[in-house]
Amino acid sequence: MSDYQKYVVSVEEVKTFHEDGVLIVRDLVKPDEIQELLGHTVDIMEGKIVIPGQIEPPDNNATAEEIERRYVRIHQLHFHLEIHERYLLYPPILDVIEVLIGPDIMAMQTMLFLKAPGQDGQGFHQDSYYIPTYPETLCSAWIALDDADEENGCVWFVRGTQHEPVYHQAEHISHADVEVNSLGTIANKYPNQEFPAVLKAGDVAFFGGKIIHRSHSNRSEDRRRRAFASHYGNARSWTHWGAPLEVCRNKNQILARGQTHLPYRQPTFGHPCTIS
Repeated sequence: MSDYQKYVVSVEEVKTFHEDGVLIVRDLVKPDEIQELLGHTVDIMEGKIVIPGQIEPPDNNATAEEIERRYVRIHQLHFHLEIHERYLLYPPILDVIEVLIGPDIMAMQTMLFLKAPGQDGQGFHQDSYYIPTYPETLCSAWIALDDADEENGCVWFVRGTQHEPVYHQAEHISHADVEVNSLGTIANKYPNQEFPAVLKAGDVAFFGGKIIHRSHSNRSEDRRRRAFASHYGNARSWTHWGAPLEVCRNKNQILARGQTHLPYRQPTFGHPCTIS
């Protein structure tokens, strides 16, 4: 980003993050960059980008609707595609993450959401249930590629649950039925505190790993709800993500900013990190 200008996080924004569990920064990603990411999602769905075992081309006889609906989310493409690593290490997002959980940052995960009309959402969950860090420092940056609202399945957050522990023993996490998903019982402790994150394309929602959140199905007739989400942790937190507790997996995470006493890896595609 040759025209990069540091994003300065205000005291009010930090206060909002801690009180609500979510901070929305408007217009953080530029319109031309959103268009680049949107074009990239179309290339994936149409089979112009293929990663064997992860992204396959559509069947030759697939209808336009089948092509649009063949993926809901795709994980960890920053290991394979330059564009995903570039937005994982997007400097204005790192500016915010540095204030919220830094100054030392490890970049851990990318997810591309491709929710077409009619596709289901995801029930109550905590991101730290899936991506453990010790101490718990996980934070997500969720870039809206399309306008996201109640109709096309935006994310809903339960204010106050960011102060709950991570419920590692919870059952049926992400199940849409709150009577089945045991996090529904926790969410019920916070009546009238669930709110939608209504975003315009280019807005970014930042939220910690403990806040309980969900999304509903895309009820629109012709509006997609695409997003590019990344997860970060403090680079001095230990993670065994994807392995037994005693196995250090920090070596798989990029040191995006700052320093750490733990192992880390360099960016695959050479995108610069600010390491002081």
